[in-house]
Amino acid sequence: MPAETRLYATPPGFKLAPLADIADGAARGFRLRLKAGRFDGFVVRSGDSVTGYVDLCPHAGVPLAAQPDSYQVHAVSTGLLVACTWHGALFRAEDGVCVAGPCVKQRLQSWPVEVRKGTIFTARSGPPPWWRLLLGLA
Repeated sequence: MPAETRLYATPPGFKLAPLADIADGAARGFRLRLKAGRFDGFVVRSGDSVTGYVDLCPHAGVPLAAQPDSYQVHAVSTGLLVACTWHGALFRAEDGVCVAGPCVKQRLQSWPVEVRKGTIFTARSGPPPWWRLLLGLA
């Protein structure tokens, strides 16, 4: 049986979960099986907003959580930090930059997500298509 292709992006509009399913200051993983392959990502909640990342440590190329959906999120005075279970790297939840551990200044790959009416969806990366019309790029 051939290995499943790993994807690093998703199309917009996939319904992931109700926002209420993720505790404030916590993270939840999502595995999406698409025609082109499998995508693994996680979402960190901070209040009513969410930030998504591809579930892949830039240091070692492994998922951040040792067990499915067991992300370690730490609240500090400057915000939330997500820990890589394997190597102890700490990533700022707001922008994915590593602030401690073996990959300082590297960053997690962003995964565009958004909250609409209390539900988390995958989002479009970059400006919406109508923006290109305004700039005369279409």
